[in-house]
Amino acid sequence: MRWIISFLFLTFIFSACQDGLTSGSEKTIEEIKADGEVSSIIRNPVTAAEDADTVNVAKMVFEEYSYDFQEVLEGDVVKHTFQFTNEGKVPLIISGARSTCGCTVPEWPKDPIAPGEKGVIEVKFDTKNKNNKQSKPVTITANTYPAQTKVFLTGFVIPREEN
Repeated sequence: MRWIISFLFLTFIFSACQDGLTSGSEKTIEEIKADGEVSSIIRNPVTAAEDADTVNVAKMVFEEYSYDFQEVLEGDVVKHTFQFTNEGKVPLIISGARSTCGCTVPEWPKDPIAPGEKGVIEVKFDTKNKNNKQSKPVTITANTYPAQTKVFLTGFVIPREEN
């Protein structure tokens, strides 16, 4: 008897979920309006059904993708500003920037960067408890193709001698 009740319950749940998938509640880009017009900022350049749209996207081009801070003493804070230009055809929107650990902290513009305009990503690397050769990536996620771009801080941290 329990088996029959379980079967009926699962059948009901499965059919309810299927109805939710086909309800048509998802909107296409043509249905998403911004001030009466379809916003080009909202576009998703990659879909499973079509080829990647790499022409009408923002394009983040950095002046340098890696900064070598040479040698610093452990405990120093390395600061560097990565400058970039939006060489795309739509405003560049950076949704986030992160590193692999809390010792490296990026700051990025929260407002859209218009085509042709410049922006900066400021990165601080705290070398406390970090010794020897270091390479710290910062991954920037934006409305670009591909969606993620990496910049790097590299260098050598000289251990402080214990007293």
